Amino acid sequence: MRRSIVHPHAGKIHYEIRDIVAVAKTIESRWHIPIIWENIGDPVKKGESVPEWIRSIVAEKTRENCSYAYSETEGIGESREFIAAQVNQRRNQVVQGTNGNTLPGAPCSHLEQEDIIFFNGLGDAIGKLYQLLDPASRILIPSPCYPAHAGAETFHSGKPPITYPLDPLRNWEPDLNQLEQLVEMNPDIVGIVYINPGNPTGTVYTPETISHIVEIVRRHGLFIIADETYLNIHFGPSPTASLAQVIGDVPGIALRSISKEIPWPGARCGWIEVYNKATNREFALYIEGIAAAKRLEVCATSLPQLCIPVIMGNSQYSAHLEKRKNLFAQRAQEAHEAFQGKKGLTFTMPEGAFYATVMFNKGFLGGTSSNRRPLSLKTVSLASYIENIIEHATHPPAPDKRFVYWLLASTGICVVPLSGFATDLQGFRFTLLEQDDKQRQTIFTTLAEQAQWHMDAN
Repeated sequence: MRRSIVHPHAGKIHYEIRDIVAVAKTIESRWHIPIIWENIGDPVKKGESVPEWIRSIVAEKTRENCSYAYSETEGIGESREFIAAQVNQRRNQVVQGTNGNTLPGAPCSHLEQEDIIFFNGLGDAIGKLYQLLDPASRILIPSPCYPAHAGAETFHSGKPPITYPLDPLRNWEPDLNQLEQLVEMNPDIVGIVYINPGNPTGTVYTPETISHIVEIVRRHGLFIIADETYLNIHFGPSPTASLAQVIGDVPGIALRSISKEIPWPGARCGWIEVYNKATNREFALYIEGIAAAKRLEVCATSLPQLCIPVIMGNSQYSAHLEKRKNLFAQRAQEAHEAFQGKKGLTFTMPEGAFYATVMFNKGFLGGTSSNRRPLSLKTVSLASYIENIIEHATHPPAPDKRFVYWLLASTGICVVPLSGFATDLQGFRFTLLEQDDKQRQTIFTTLAEQAQWHMDAN
């Protein structure tokens, strides 16, 4: 090449959830070890059957000629109007705080369909949100954090993300004083992200925490992004709220999707809900830029958009959501029981989404001992393959990533290292998605035993 064609920040993009797939595929093909995919949150791939009444709606929509056409750039008007109406209904619902009292606060302003913009999945939406920022602006993100946010912020800025830590000993709640100090110390911060329920943690933010974050945003003239992908998969006892219910007149964006709750991840259909655009001209120009960038791609996929009002407006939909919540609550309890009493490990009970995170306690993992082969393998060649990956990595892998590779090679279970979620904490994330009851119990038990064995070995 006459000059470099590689973007200077390209090497900083990492997505541990899928980065490990190539390694797993190699192990599966060369050593014939069946892989148990616990890295990706795809309910359908893990065996969940989409209800027949939903399939019938989708099938019927495929018979309509318009499902094969372009939609408007921002999305199909009927679907945008339906979602705006849902937000307007939700924003006026009473918010119960953790003490059972009604939480004071104000909802967002009334939404119109113009406040809804569709994307080809939330990965597309997240990319646009960061790409359209001023290059010098920064977004404050949680730690641990879903890597699409961390990766997009890193690629946008060319610097490591600025993060506010979530405390595993306080049910992954943030230290709000520390969060505000980070805003004060970093004048380039223009917005704050939170993910509720959390990915990878599976925990929820209380209404009080969300309200406090909103107030920090208000005091410092920022905007707020709430990733609410899993808000309709909230099954724990702790109360929570949607951003629309407590944001008041602060400018903000909520991210929503059909991937996890219908579930229809292959549709690649997500949208943003824009709150209070009229209150801030700079924010309004930012949203206009996002819509303009979307026009370069013409539009999002039409078929799933057409299905949304019919599926979510169906009388069976609320029962469908409730059934899935109960299933994930039961599986979270199963995972909790598998890890109970395991020395050196911290398991925080998830209350939403469909993930669970195990953390290696400080002092048990690190130093030279974690460089040793932590788990036994059946063949020398497979051990050499894993050792070669670790030895020749561009950056020395974190101890939990080394554990994840050895776990994959020894058991075939593919999980994600916690260090892949923009955090220095060590551990791993797995899913609650396995449909086969016996297989699921085996997965949870094996993970707990292997992690415990690893702790004892170190």
